[in-house]
Amino acid sequence: MAQKHALSSSELGTLWMTYQEKTMKQRMLEYFIEQADDNRAKEIMQNTHMKIINYLEDIKNILKNEGAIIPVGYTEKDVNIGVPKLYDNMFDIMFLRLLQEISVGLHSLHLSMAYRKDIVLLYKELTAFTQSVYDECVDYLQANDVLPCPPAVSMPKSVEFATGTNYMSGFNLFSEKRALNTVEVAHLYHAIETNILGMQLITGFAQVANEPEVKKYFIKGKELSKKIVTDYTQLFLQSDIQPPSTWGANATDSKVAPFSDKLMMYCTSLLCSFGLGSNALGTAFSLRTDLPVKLVSTAKDILTYGHDGGKIMAKNGWLEEPPQMQDRNDLTK
Repeated sequence: MAQKHALSSSELGTLWMTYQEKTMKQRMLEYFIEQADDNRAKEIMQNTHMKIINYLEDIKNILKNEGAIIPVGYTEKDVNIGVPKLYDNMFDIMFLRLLQEISVGLHSLHLSMAYRKDIVLLYKELTAFTQSVYDECVDYLQANDVLPCPPAVSMPKSVEFATGTNYMSGFNLFSEKRALNTVEVAHLYHAIETNILGMQLITGFAQVANEPEVKKYFIKGKELSKKIVTDYTQLFLQSDIQPPSTWGANATDSKVAPFSDKLMMYCTSLLCSFGLGSNALGTAFSLRTDLPVKLVSTAKDILTYGHDGGKIMAKNGWLEEPPQMQDRNDLTK
């Protein structure tokens, strides 16, 4: 049997990232499972939690066999299971759906960076598992009538081609902006939907954060999410499109922290990275000239916010460093 190649730098890096994200999800699920009062929601989260533990063991074994140190990630110290509910019913599955959405993107990207057969297989399995849980979350939320759907649209009856540059008009004060097309609506709707949930998540974080600097950071993040929702909703209303809304998934009035500041900061950082990626796609596929400018401005705000969070994490010793490449300059001194 042919010997396996050593892990490449890319494979080691993506396994490290996966370990961080999965241990965070493991700890958050432990809290939400304990708080769940709906049997079906609890079952979805328990099954997901069990599978995550199995995949974490797979990653540990791969790293041990390569002689690599196991990351710290997020441990029992980062979760307080018995505290009061920080979020209303339905938030747990709505949040799990968002985390699965992020994971699908990460696993697909990491799959394209893997070369060794066992690592490729791991990311294939993770992708299939993550998609399966995502589907369960969607089915559950739709059955409970809390997942809003994107706006309806009349089906096209003929193929149309843009003529001239008017199709891209967005800045001319003397010409009317065209209505948003369905591709633009898709990306804007997704941004509004995720920021509404993110705003509730970070509102809860702000209520329970221990460090004053962290609390202030979360309040700033809540205002950023609110601004994004307001700005993008305005674009919808200009085209007479109804923005998304839901009755569930709000923060309660609890001020007792279920998670450590370290975990909540990492979770927020992960959402910032996801927001930047989604924003970049929206910018690339928007053909009305005012939209990319708006999206780029939003991306700048998210990037600045995420960078500020990184500095807070480093300052408090919460920023676990990824494995480093050898510093050849240092080695030759």
